[in-house]
Amino acid sequence: MTSRKGLLPGINADWLSDTLYALGWSTVKKLPESAAVLLGRQIADLTWKRRGKGIQRLEANLARVVPDASPERLAELSRAGMRSYMRYWMESFRLPAWSKERIRNGFDPEDVHHLTDGLASDRGVILALPHMGNYDLAGVWVTTKLNTPFTTVAQRLEPASVYDRFVAYREGLGMEVLPHTGGAAFGTLARRLRAGGLVCLVADRDLSSSGIPVTFFGEETKMPAGPAMLALQTGAMLLPVTLWYDDGPVMRGRVHPEIEVPQAGTRTEKAARMTQSLADVFASGIADHPEDWHMLQRLWLADLEPRAPEVRATGTETAA
Repeated sequence: MTSRKGLLPGINADWLSDTLYALGWSTVKKLPESAAVLLGRQIADLTWKRRGKGIQRLEANLARVVPDASPERLAELSRAGMRSYMRYWMESFRLPAWSKERIRNGFDPEDVHHLTDGLASDRGVILALPHMGNYDLAGVWVTTKLNTPFTTVAQRLEPASVYDRFVAYREGLGMEVLPHTGGAAFGTLARRLRAGGLVCLVADRDLSSSGIPVTFFGEETKMPAGPAMLALQTGAMLLPVTLWYDDGPVMRGRVHPEIEVPQAGTRTEKAARMTQSLADVFASGIADHPEDWHMLQRLWLADLEPRAPEVRATGTETAA
């Protein structure tokens, strides 16, 4: 999310963004669940019908995921994708008001034994996720159902007041949130893992100079180096996670088997192979549930402007 002023005469866009988020957390969470679901769907459909840049980018991204899809099928997927995305927001605004029972029953992951066994081993565990489903819900499920705190990283936002709201919101759900400040954040994450703790990171997009090149749905892009480098540095388990919705009120998910450290190669080569393996798991999960992949930004290198990589501009660079 970037700061844009002058969108409305006499109105500061930073103030407007902060106000809208404040209204979301203060008002939506008070709605009956059925009303919140209906509101989210109405907003999603209205946004989809306007065919803005985000919808066009979502369809372009989905065209890579489902290469044989007709234009009509891509339109259906993008509409379902916006409904999934708005469900994420409606749930996230309401999470602070959910009871512990509602949280425990709101997420039903498969193969969660990979996570619980890893935590029991005291090696430390890194959960790496793509932008799928609702990782805030998955995170509060971990802190509530498994009674396990974890640490994550938040990309700084403009205005700062919106970033502060995101941090306060996630900390209120039981997460430790670190600012994305490079080496300082990495060092703290490494310490948490060496102590046998849990770290959760969204890891399907990093177009900066530090991102690791991967092949994703047959084309080149970059993904964050952090998950693989943390596993190499600390000996922690690296577990991919994918999330999706079905037609019911419960979010689904899967904890995938550990991505192990390769036996041979330099540190850089090992990190590259591990990150490619992570990308392959993400691709499999996204292909199964493309409508629940909330990627409304440029991702593949072929889509970038020649002059510079795109700066990440989302408030959701954290994970559950």
